[in-house]
Amino acid sequence: MNTPTAPLPPKVKYFGIAEYEPTWHAMQHFTTRRKADTRDEIWLLQHPPTYTQGQAGLPEHLLNANRIPVVQIDRGGQITYHGPGQVVAYLLLDLRRWKLNVRQLVRLMEQSIINILAEHNIKANGREDAPGVYVGDAKIAALGLKIKRSCCYHGLSFNIDMDLTPYDFINPCGYKGLRVTQLKDFGVNVTPDEIEQLLAKQLLTLLAEHHKETSK
Repeated sequence: MNTPTAPLPPKVKYFGIAEYEPTWHAMQHFTTRRKADTRDEIWLLQHPPTYTQGQAGLPEHLLNANRIPVVQIDRGGQITYHGPGQVVAYLLLDLRRWKLNVRQLVRLMEQSIINILAEHNIKANGREDAPGVYVGDAKIAALGLKIKRSCCYHGLSFNIDMDLTPYDFINPCGYKGLRVTQLKDFGVNVTPDEIEQLLAKQLLTLLAEHHKETSK
């Protein structure tokens, strides 16, 4: 039996620091206009200080905007914060192409972060009840997705070296009192650019491995 040919790996794009709303609308535009043969993409970037509130987001989870813009968006989940020093990876994928369901994609995104942390001797895990990556009881990476016609956009955010104060003014991801942490807190001194490279490599590798395994 012949193994199906693996899809072209997603094209990786690096955007530096990019405003949230234009980036979000660009993801929507890409997904709406994509065709059956459109190559998938992974976008890596940072955002200026921004709160984003998911489709089911409850206003009471925003305690004080503190002059930071709040953007109502179309991903799942509650409120989270984006800011400089946090690496964001947006995955614009055709899930059928990669033989992925949403749960598998969530686990794959979490694993990409867990693997990077393991390289720095930091033990981390995902949680079934609250998607994301945790070191102990503190969240270091958040996830959120939008699925449209079996294609996804949005993705994950990974705290590297940032001002965590804005998290004090929200219930992160809808959880009151949830602790938030970052890579710097564990004595790891790397730049967001370096983490972007590692994250791209992890995501591409895990996608290829998943496709290979499910095509046997």
